[in-house]
Amino acid sequence: MNSRTKNIKGAVFADDRGFVRFVNEFDFTSVKRFYQVENHSKGFIRAWHAHEKEAKYVYVAKGSALVGAVDLKTETVTKTTLSSQMPSVLYIPAGFANGFKTLEDNTILMFFSTSTLEESKGDDIRFAYDKWNIWEDDYR
Repeated sequence: MNSRTKNIKGAVFADDRGFVRFVNEFDFTSVKRFYQVENHSKGFIRAWHAHEKEAKYVYVAKGSALVGAVDLKTETVTKTTLSSQMPSVLYIPAGFANGFKTLEDNTILMFFSTSTLEESKGDDIRFAYDKWNIWEDDYR
């Protein structure tokens, strides 16, 4: 894990009624908006999107995804697998590009942003999905 990105761990509670997934250590103080993303199929890649001022938090509400974060100054790449079965929130600081690949059908990601939509529009940097090609499977 890159020293500037942070994975805030959560947990799952189960009883005879069902499941509760939570990340109690996630602090919403800096969040100004959120949005949900769902791809049409597993294996689809959405990348790379960067901001100089905006930071993001990523949470997988359903399914799983490979999430990449790239420090724009050093081009250091961080890969993290997020899953609804092991809840956590990944912090991606300002000055990083981010992208993801869904690993299951019907995966849903929630993005929490530190900028308003208007602020974000003026701080938008895009790169081709394969500029940092982290998307190949690591077979073991």
